[in-house]
Amino acid sequence: MEKKKRSLEERLVEHPKLRLRFEELLTLVENEGEAVSRADEAEQRIEQQLRGLGQEVLQEWAQAQAARQERAWSARAGVTRKEKKVSGG
Repeated sequence: MEKKKRSLEERLVEHPKLRLRFEELLTLVENEGEAVSRADEAEQRIEQQLRGLGQEVLQEWAQAQAARQERAWSARAGVTRKEKKVSGG
């Protein structure tokens, strides 16, 4: 069975920080109320948003990788987690 491809909007629902970052970029592009009037200012704001986007993408990727690894190890037979001992005193 072929998996239906979800829309960008559907996918961004699962990533609220990325959605917010894209909304901020679109606000810059649309420049409603002409909040940014000079190209150098627009460039600075765009670079700032893209750096933040890159950091958030990498963080979400790392969290997804860690979750995949956790599931993979949990699915293996004979693998147990080490738990920290709780000291009573």
